[in-house]
Amino acid sequence: MWLNTLWLSLRSIRRNLLRSFLTILGIVIGVSAVITMVTLGNGATLAVQNQIASLGTNLLQVRPGQRMGPPGSGNAPAFKDGDADVIAQQIGGIQAVAPEARTSATLVAGGRNWSSSVIGSTNAWLETGNWQVHSGREFSPEELRAGAAVCLVGATLQRELFGGQDPVGQQLRVKAFSCEIIGVLASKGQGAFGNDQDEVVLLPLATLQRRVTGSTRVQTLLVSMQDGSDAERVKASLRQLLRERRKLAEADEDNFNILDTKQLADTLSGTTKVMTTLLGAVAAVSLLVGGIGIMNIMLVSVTERTREIGLRLAIGALEREVLLQFLIEAVVLAALGGLIGIVLATGASLLLAQAMQVPYVFSPGVNLLSFLFSAGIGVLFGYFPARRAARMDPIEALRHE
Repeated sequence: MWLNTLWLSLRSIRRNLLRSFLTILGIVIGVSAVITMVTLGNGATLAVQNQIASLGTNLLQVRPGQRMGPPGSGNAPAFKDGDADVIAQQIGGIQAVAPEARTSATLVAGGRNWSSSVIGSTNAWLETGNWQVHSGREFSPEELRAGAAVCLVGATLQRELFGGQDPVGQQLRVKAFSCEIIGVLASKGQGAFGNDQDEVVLLPLATLQRRVTGSTRVQTLLVSMQDGSDAERVKASLRQLLRERRKLAEADEDNFNILDTKQLADTLSGTTKVMTTLLGAVAAVSLLVGGIGIMNIMLVSVTERTREIGLRLAIGALEREVLLQFLIEAVVLAALGGLIGIVLATGASLLLAQAMQVPYVFSPGVNLLSFLFSAGIGVLFGYFPARRAARMDPIEALRHE
């Protein structure tokens, strides 16, 4: 009985292919919209997490001032060179601490110039920010101590100033002095805030202070915590230590702030997930519209085939057989729309993910749920027309013109 009923349903669908396609169009659009929105949302969430992770693993950024802002903004006193060493020595659970001072400067090399960020720090800066040296080497202890005229450059500067050639051993002019390039940093790409992380020059901290800025200000302390360390305990210890070193009374407010990049990542990821859910819910409304379209066409089909239904009932067909035939038609239409929607969504997601430069994240659960939901739409909106067909009076149906 099941196979015969299924065959009758498929034959009826094939009889009106154009109408069947137009019937499932709403389901196709709904399923493809839901899957595409959720897939792109998941890709955006992963991109945000990767970009935040590129700032550093378990990283705390400590800056002067009560609120986060550009380094050096506000009237709060800057940090001292020795703060980083004291933090590394007195607080447990610390992997590395790097003092950071930065400025902007025009760089000149080989007849080309480029405006870029210039950072002064130590080799710990590479560790706190998960930087790798692609070619060349790090600073030696003597170079850091003496403030030698050496530097490391990012991949963008290698491309723009040296045409992609290895610049190790060549000279780079930063404002009024020249430094020897001893290393090239591995590329990290776009940052979490849209900035190009590879557009950077790293100098020893003493070199930047003496030859570029003429100031001993340390604008940021980068504190990398060990894996498994208690972030809240480390932040509390760090806050207490900095209050003591900055001679703040018990009643004084902190004149520095501590940003936990993991909390920032969780906040941004949570925001993108909420937006993904919202967009998916809005797109799912079109599935209901598609279901209404299926019910409408099925009601028309029942009316057109009234004599056929009456004949089947008159020769002994059971009500449940007629009910099952029309219900299967509705479910097949909806399921077919779901499959087509999944195929279209996969192609659209791949293209849009590439255009938006976010990872393509295939989610089997979302695809399966969308397909099952589309089939469920067929059951829900196909039941009323099927029941109407099954409860027809055979005599009245045969009289229908």
